Amino acid sequence: MTGDDRVQRLPRPDGNAIAYAKTTGRAPTVVFLGGFRSDMTGTKALALEAWAHKRGQAFVRFDYLGHGQSSGRFEDGTIGRWLDDSLAVLDQLTEGPLVLVGSSMGGWLSLLAARARPERLAGLVLIAAAPDFTERLLLGSLSPQDRAALERDGRLEKPSQYSPEPSVFTWKLIEEGRRHLLLDKPLSLPCPVRLLHGQADPDVPWEYSLEIARHLDAPDVVTTFIKGGDHRLSTPADIARLVATVEELA
Repeated sequence: MTGDDRVQRLPRPDGNAIAYAKTTGRAPTVVFLGGFRSDMTGTKALALEAWAHKRGQAFVRFDYLGHGQSSGRFEDGTIGRWLDDSLAVLDQLTEGPLVLVGSSMGGWLSLLAARARPERLAGLVLIAAAPDFTERLLLGSLSPQDRAALERDGRLEKPSQYSPEPSVFTWKLIEEGRRHLLLDKPLSLPCPVRLLHGQADPDVPWEYSLEIARHLDAPDVVTTFIKGGDHRLSTPADIARLVATVEELA
């Protein structure tokens, strides 16, 4: 089976369901955590799935609440809720050691999941990781007028360069995100960490990965900058680099 034929549903306690696709194979299981408003059918997720299938490696990709093929409204999502979805996937769909691959917001969720399940971590690959983006990148980029509107109305729509639909930000996302901030203190992880970041990233400055690396207390941390690389890092060369990085840890 390929593509949507393989999508299954993981029921959640509130009646929603997480859409996922699972490839069986050898440990460690590689799990892909996508970005804000992206889904599990993106270039990186599908390229890793193809690699895992060819290599006989266990692999899972999934959509958070309100993303892709999962149920629920995007606006009801928060960092804590999407972390709960991620932990449900790890706890109920995988066993044994894990290599988490997190892109953008998925990098934040991967770090939070690693902190919550350190005993299961075999490696972490972070692509343009954006921990604390709600506070540092989103709030910091808003004009005083937009911030006032967001606080007053509880939501704000901004044009998206990745979709014809506008990006929707909620005040609840900002407020709840404050309970999950990582970059205000050191983070101890028991596994190797690889950070990949494009130096032409318009969304998350490449210096962000340096700051993450500084905050990490881990046995083996390597940060790779890609000159001219954008936020998505989805060119053939980017994908080859990603696959090689994941393969090194797996």
